[in-house]
Amino acid sequence: MSSNGMFRYGGYRTFGVAKMGVGFGTALAITISWSANKSILWAIFHGILSWLYVVYYAIRY
Repeated sequence: MSSNGMFRYGGYRTFGVAKMGVGFGTALAITISWSANKSILWAIFHGILSWLYVVYYAIRY
């Protein structure tokens, strides 16, 4: 690991999955939304809300 918090892997600098890609909360929210609503628009919206939607769904259902 270098001094600026980045990891060197095979010549590439990586920042970690949570910072560079879709986080676990977003993926979980999209999956829950899709299984409940079967709508890509709702899935995108709930993916943006991420953990807020996951917690709401857990309380509501």
